[in-house]
Amino acid sequence: MAQLAALERQIFDFLGFQWAPILGNFLQIIVVILGLFGTIQFRPRYIVVYTVWTALWVTWNVFIICFYLEVGGLSKETDLMTFNISMHRSWWREHGPGCIRRVVRPSTPGILDDYSYVSVTGCIIDFQYLEVIHSAIQILLSLIGFVYACYVISIFMEEEDSFDFIGGLDTYSYRQPPKEHVELKPVKPVGRSK
Repeated sequence: MAQLAALERQIFDFLGFQWAPILGNFLQIIVVILGLFGTIQFRPRYIVVYTVWTALWVTWNVFIICFYLEVGGLSKETDLMTFNISMHRSWWREHGPGCIRRVVRPSTPGILDDYSYVSVTGCIIDFQYLEVIHSAIQILLSLIGFVYACYVISIFMEEEDSFDFIGGLDTYSYRQPPKEHVELKPVKPVGRSK
């Protein structure tokens, strides 16, 4: 489920040319695959990587929530999400539910024909709240995945602790009590025949 939600978010971030979230979503998809592989193949180290990444992913999504709600001096009008490469914004800004998008061409001569002003009205929910909802869903799924990963790691560690090879690697077997003293017997030399 987390992978589907990250994939859906990846698509909309690509449509809006949001390069920072695209990179984060890509890493999320890769690490979720790694975590699933670790669970199926009984590799606790992969699941530990997933749990560490999940903590970072939750932190990233809290940052996105703060960014779009403009908490702590952050502004959604900056080019931070595009690495200051372009002026693109969230795809939801112009294509949210119920939004009516009007393109107004500039009437002044000398301005490029490609440049236009986009007017958006009638949105049922503002784009920043849609981004916050996406991040909140990601946080919820990540917390569920984190708890599950911790549980799986604990199960794998219990199985490793309880496993005993035939005869064991221990010097003492659980069937025989340990000897307090080692009995030494002299070795008789093999007689030579003349």
